[in-house]
Amino acid sequence: MAKKIQYTYNQQQKLINFAQDKYNSMFEAIAAAEGFDIAEYSKMEHQVTLYAKDKAAIRNFRDEYFRKLGVTNITFIKE
Repeated sequence: MAKKIQYTYNQQQKLINFAQDKYNSMFEAIAAAEGFDIAEYSKMEHQVTLYAKDKAAIRNFRDEYFRKLGVTNITFIKE
């Protein structure tokens, strides 16, 4: 089954392919497509995961980080 990620970057809607064997998450795939260095993000995400009391905190951290980079409306599409 083909998987794609649809997102908006700087008011431009984009669609990229997603391969589970190449990326651990859709956020890594977006970072690779846009050329973002997310090494610091990955470290912070790990810390948030260790200490967060609920999954909403992790999701909020991730969404806010990518929003600051200009990425919004992230949607996972299964075809």
